[in-house]
Amino acid sequence: MSQIALPSQRREILDWYHLKENLYKVQESPRRLKQLEALLWRGQTQRGLGLIDEWKRLGAQNCCGYIRKHRERIVDYQQQQQDSSIGSGSVESTVKQLGRRIQISGAQWKAENIKQVLRQRCAYLDGRLGLFTKAKID
Repeated sequence: MSQIALPSQRREILDWYHLKENLYKVQESPRRLKQLEALLWRGQTQRGLGLIDEWKRLGAQNCCGYIRKHRERIVDYQQQQQDSSIGSGSVESTVKQLGRRIQISGAQWKAENIKQVLRQRCAYLDGRLGLFTKAKID
């Protein structure tokens, strides 16, 4: 993530799916897990950690560690969902699509040219390729 942009230019948000996936590894009652899920959905990590600290079940400490590690990336998902998309599915899909486009049958890329190829292919997928070709012609 540090190579994408400066910290002031990006906001990292932990994907809700991955947070919930770790949450349900805890062997706790469904009622208590729903309670914790509700706190985390609203970005209330401190209250969530306080709740987990009371649990002695298998996986509770791992979940605690996961939440502590990613605490800065856990947001109020309910509010975030109203403001913009919070899923990583479209990003992961685009990364896979780029990977397939680079692995064109019979094509070989030199390591030093990969960045340029990726930049061009991203521009194509973003619909910005016309901007690059127009700038070259002008």
